[in-house]
Amino acid sequence: MAANLATIPLLTPYQMGNFNLSHRYPETPGIWTREQVQAWKPIVNGVHAKGGIFFCQILHVGRVSNEGFQPNGQAPISCTDKPLTPQVRSNGVDVAQFSTPRRLATDEIPSVVNDFRLAARNAIEAGFDGVEIHGAHGYLIDQFMKDKVNDRTDQYGGSLENRCRFALEVVEAVVNEIGADRVGFRISPFSNYSEAEDSNPEALALYMAKSLSNYGILYCHAVEPRMVTIGEKKECPHSLLPMRKAFNGTFMVAGGYDRKDGNQAVSNGYTDLVAYGRLFLANPDLPRRFELDAPLNKYDRETFYILNPVVGYTDYPFLETTE
Repeated sequence: MAANLATIPLLTPYQMGNFNLSHRYPETPGIWTREQVQAWKPIVNGVHAKGGIFFCQILHVGRVSNEGFQPNGQAPISCTDKPLTPQVRSNGVDVAQFSTPRRLATDEIPSVVNDFRLAARNAIEAGFDGVEIHGAHGYLIDQFMKDKVNDRTDQYGGSLENRCRFALEVVEAVVNEIGADRVGFRISPFSNYSEAEDSNPEALALYMAKSLSNYGILYCHAVEPRMVTIGEKKECPHSLLPMRKAFNGTFMVAGGYDRKDGNQAVSNGYTDLVAYGRLFLANPDLPRRFELDAPLNKYDRETFYILNPVVGYTDYPFLETTE
């Protein structure tokens, strides 16, 4: 097997900081209460018992919400008060409705930063190996960074540096709480998920890559420019390579990869790691299938993120059950 692995870049061992990797809205689980921290512990222990590395992705959706999900029916918060038009959900079927957000006052922002710090602390207490700060896909951090959303006139709006200030304050707070070697950051500078678009994504990507490097975080997880919106993969002239070169830590890419182009991306130095979402949901033994170049289960997008604990999550067959 070792000889086979050596010929498959996606499956070659990789040292990410201190971790040796063996291969490369409503009803959303939280990690802000004691009960949630305790509930995560057996799940995390189960992953560790199988030799897995487990990072907890922490995020704030900002305006991608509505009053029905907010305490006391209040408006969701954002960097702006511009409303979001109804959006097709990730499953490609359901349509989400959003309430007009409330623009955060300048003096309220440190409290939101602190929420990320507390979430990171809770994640470590629950046993996670680290956290990934979700700064992508039109959620709150992305709303601040993108100039088509952020219309502020204080120190959190206007210039590129100001628009990225909130993101980097979150990074700093989390790094100070749990250590840079336990922190990753997800970013989608070229995407316009939930109407979060930027007029100069190349500049945004480079500025954030260099800034994240200054904090010494473990990895940067970037979404490919070709993934403009959910489920769409389009040919485009942009590349993550300049961002990869500007970032000092482990660089991870995601967005429409299959076995072949994932191997190519690792082989040619375009990235250190490739992340798979849809393929992993449908193929719980994806590394094994990639190793053997075996056929893949087809995913069913309509079952993504539904409440059923089995359908769409644990009902896809392993390779040995399909042979």
